Amino acid sequence: MRDAFTLFVRLIVYHMDQDDPKKCTAKRLLKFGEVKFVKTVWSLPRGCILLNPFSKIVLSPDDCKYSNNGLAALDCSWAEAEKSFDTIKSKVQGRILPFLVPSNPVNYGKPGKLSTAEAFAGALFILGEEAQAKKILSSFNWGEEFFKINRELLEGYSKSKNQDEVLDFQEKYLKGIKNRKGSTEEI
Repeated sequence: MRDAFTLFVRLIVYHMDQDDPKKCTAKRLLKFGEVKFVKTVWSLPRGCILLNPFSKIVLSPDDCKYSNNGLAALDCSWAEAEKSFDTIKSKVQGRILPFLVPSNPVNYGKPGKLSTAEAFAGALFILGEEAQAKKILSSFNWGEEFFKINRELLEGYSKSKNQDEVLDFQEKYLKGIKNRKGSTEEI
């Protein structure tokens, strides 16, 4: 948690203009002044956290040390995502988000298929910035639903110390879901 004199985490979007502009959550965040768009990979701040669904390192509260450099997202089509992320190399701290469920109308209930706004909100919450996380989703009519369906996960992740504890919490949570369902079907 930051003190009263510290600004919010700076949010940066490398926008690739691949999605339907009417459904683009990054553009809506830009409209409300919540993010800054950059036009090239090289415009991302050195050492910032890049939310990357292909990273091998899971975001944890321990990554707070990098959040002073900003939190970045690559806004692209899911169909082009893997190819797009391959263009970004070692300048940033690539992190994958742990298991979260989207509430946006396009991918509702499809684990991992978060919108840019949901990814930022989840990351901010994990990094101890709950107020900023809630603020950026407040302009979406489905924003509060994201926190409702992910409450237990977000609280567990944010109370973890490091990647190992986040992964341990995630594993226990997912096993609990399987046990409640009484089956071995995949989630």
